Amino acid sequence: MSPALIVALILGINITYVSIFTLRLILVIKGKRTMAAMLSMIEVFIYLVGLQIVLDNLSSPLYIGAYCIGFGIGVYMGSRIEEALALGYSVVQVIADTVNTSLPDRLRSYGYGVTVWHAEGRNGPRMVMQVLVKRSNEKRLLERIAEEAPKAFVISHEPRHFRGGFWAKLLER
Repeated sequence: MSPALIVALILGINITYVSIFTLRLILVIKGKRTMAAMLSMIEVFIYLVGLQIVLDNLSSPLYIGAYCIGFGIGVYMGSRIEEALALGYSVVQVIADTVNTSLPDRLRSYGYGVTVWHAEGRNGPRMVMQVLVKRSNEKRLLERIAEEAPKAFVISHEPRHFRGGFWAKLLER
């Protein structure tokens, strides 16, 4: 096999392996154990094939470099793939700069479940809203909030567990 073909093979195998590794890790964190276990079988097979090629050619720094570069690209690609899949949910907390806003009703008209409470900020009363949204829909929600309340303070994070409320009713349908 030519050196260029070996380098390309090592890069491709490692990018694939590490992308799957990254996805598997994220699936475990999100509690999707069965899917993670299935991916791990593919992952370890690809890993062993790639490692064998590198171990057979340890005398060449070119192949070792290809392995390292493939690893780095694989981490990047795996995180991009997960971002595109947008698995799970996000909680978006919105703090409006006024209590006189129709933002909760507008968000509800778009189909979001919104919980509202009043709070006190440094410069006076505020309205706080909390919205649970599928990660695949989070970007659109953030765009709507920016259009409707451009001065709002917005925080987003991923919940590990939830039950009941607006989402339980939606999932029963």
